[in-house]
Amino acid sequence: MKIPEEGAKPIVTRLKRAHGHLATVIRMLEEGEECEDVLTQLAAVNKALGRSGYALVATGLQHCIATEGPENVDQHKLEKLFLALA
Repeated sequence: MKIPEEGAKPIVTRLKRAHGHLATVIRMLEEGEECEDVLTQLAAVNKALGRSGYALVATGLQHCIATEGPENVDQHKLEKLFLALA
C-alpha cells in the first residue's frame, strides 16, 4: 500500500515534530537534566510516534478503500499492520 503525497504530508509533519522531541530528550540526558523531566519529554516522543503510526494505517486504509473499493481491502494484512503498533 502506497500513501499518496497529500496523505503523507501530515504524517511527515508529526514525525518531524517527534524527531525534534527526541533531539530534546538526547540533549537533556547529555546535560544531566532531571529524570522526571526527561521522561515527560520521552513520553511525548512515544505518543507522537504512536499517533503517526495509526495515522499512517488510517490514511493507507482510506486510500485503499477509495482506489480499490472496500471489498478488495486485505483484512488480514490490515490486522497485521494494526497489531504491529500494539
